[in-house]
Amino acid sequence: MDIAGMAKLASSIAETGTKQEVGIAVLKKAQQIESSTAAQLINSITAVPAPQNLPAHLGSKINTTA
Repeated sequence: MDIAGMAKLASSIAETGTKQEVGIAVLKKAQQIESSTAAQLINSITAVPAPQNLPAHLGSKINTTA
């Protein structure tokens, strides 16, 4: 039985698990930042003001014969 080989394999497996944990943590942080940014963008949208003093028929039809 090769003790050194087994130790190297165990170390490699532990290192891979640690890398995956770090990758998952970074992904979760990126998702939190993206969610926060999207919420800020949505909250920054202002309501469109209603048109002022325009007749009721304006903007209700599209001229398709032009």
